[in-house]
Amino acid sequence: EKRDPKGLYKKARAGNLRNFTGIDSPYEAPENPEIEINTDDMSLEDAAERVINGLIERGIIEA
Repeated sequence: EKRDPKGLYKKARAGNLRNFTGIDSPYEAPENPEIEINTDDMSLEDAAERVINGLIERGIIEA
């Protein structure tokens, strides 16, 4: 909620947004994620690089 420039969490907590994940709709973490990105500890550039490298490793895109 620290990074909420649109105020969506505030609206969800006030009841103005329904089915908001983590507020009134549960967050279901994947059992075996293919990739994990911790945006609290990574820069935007590092996160993007990890995603791109994951796509390359899986043959989804070419380097």
